[in-house]
Amino acid sequence: MTASNMTHVYVLSDSVGETAELVARAAISQFDTDHVTTTRVPYVDDRTVVDEVIEKARATSGVIVFTIVLPEIRHYLLDEASQKDVPVYDILTPLLNILETKIDAPPKNETGLLYTLDEDYFKKVEAIEFAVKYDDGRDPRGVLRADVVLVGVSRTSKTPLSQYLAHKRLKVANVPLVPEVDPPEELFSIPADRVIGLKISPEKLNGVRIERLKALGLKEQANYATFQRIEEELTHAQSVMDRIGCKVIDVSERAVEETANLIYQAVQKR
Repeated sequence: MTASNMTHVYVLSDSVGETAELVARAAISQFDTDHVTTTRVPYVDDRTVVDEVIEKARATSGVIVFTIVLPEIRHYLLDEASQKDVPVYDILTPLLNILETKIDAPPKNETGLLYTLDEDYFKKVEAIEFAVKYDDGRDPRGVLRADVVLVGVSRTSKTPLSQYLAHKRLKVANVPLVPEVDPPEELFSIPADRVIGLKISPEKLNGVRIERLKALGLKEQANYATFQRIEEELTHAQSVMDRIGCKVIDVSERAVEETANLIYQAVQKR
């Protein structure tokens, strides 16, 4: 493929540029071709960068897509591109103009407002880091600090549930229940309504574990996936959950999102 056969899309932004690039890629995806390249140019805040990109676009017969809110840079880009006969697409201005009329107030014209680090953002990051740190029972101290603790046998989606709930700003610890390992005493020292047990049918768990073994390149006959081992683990897990007195959710036929919503609702009611 020669350069002359490629369509070059230059994505400009006075911030990160993710929004503009997503729009460009969404449009490109509507065409059955691999002959389009995108180049993102973030933090455009002076005319020199604009001149450089326009020259590249003109040399490659390219297209410029942009989300620039700084008026002086935006106007300069539009004027220069028009003079150099370079196609441009302004993503934000048409919508800003409509909203300005409807809201009856001018836009702030400040860069990066979408990515402002507010309190909610930090809470989400903290929850995600918490879920990673206290995943798979690595540190039982997390049980005492968590908003909710998930317990269950291996392959009951404890980790993906922890991450999903972290995006809802919940600090989640999870603890695997294995017959050979005593559960941490911390599980029995916190209120039962802060613990959620995850159960699964033997048949479903057998299928999930077999697929896991295949993915790891191991034999399907490994003890990990046998019904005898599964029944032993499930019986042990149920006894621990009964001892805690916690709410138990059957994940056999539920998607992670559905289970996560049930857990989130239980926490909210608490």
